[in-house]
Amino acid sequence: MERVLIVDDDPDIVRLVSYNLNHSGFETISAGTGRKALEIVEKNPPDMIILDLMLPDVDGMEVCRTLRRQPSRRIPILMLTARGEEIDRVVGFELGADDYVIKPFSPRELVLRVKSILRRARDEQPEVLRAGRIQIYPERRQCIVAGTPAPLTAKEFDLLHELVKARGNVVTRDNLMDRVWGYHGEATSRTLDTHVRRLRDKLGEDGACVETVRGVGYRIAL
Repeated sequence: MERVLIVDDDPDIVRLVSYNLNHSGFETISAGTGRKALEIVEKNPPDMIILDLMLPDVDGMEVCRTLRRQPSRRIPILMLTARGEEIDRVVGFELGADDYVIKPFSPRELVLRVKSILRRARDEQPEVLRAGRIQIYPERRQCIVAGTPAPLTAKEFDLLHELVKARGNVVTRDNLMDRVWGYHGEATSRTLDTHVRRLRDKLGEDGACVETVRGVGYRIAL
């Protein structure tokens, strides 16, 4: 069940939106302030956010701007607000909002917009492989660790990719050297060990999940 975070300081709006989304098969949670919304996203990211702009602490524009600075997650955002001036809509879209709905609004139309945005997000979602706090985006050749990009070299990325793809199973030294370097030999064996050490360093505390299986190879501890 997809989770929608409703960020609004008006309890009546929260109840109205929650009621209609719940009856359409969504799970809803809410936050009355921008700071609370950011805390929820950090601890347990929702599938989508419905965001008011006029909040009592951090306004909705700043919440949107903060979320769009985070490369590890791209949560769809629908701005739901009484601010209907053209400049407000333009700024909202420039900050990365996926849709902009002005109060008062039709609850039925809002639900349809939510469904449309989530359907589009699912279609556009890039492939991602995960191991604990490590996220691998093969098409982008990008590695994110605990929300921060890891500066891996091409070979380090390929090595990590092979280990994560194995989903906790051991990958032998020969297989790793063949898939990452394409050839065997004593020199490549030492090269493999060197790259594993560098990979662990760049993964920080999460590097401990790259485990050595003595006499066999390496694996990722899930």
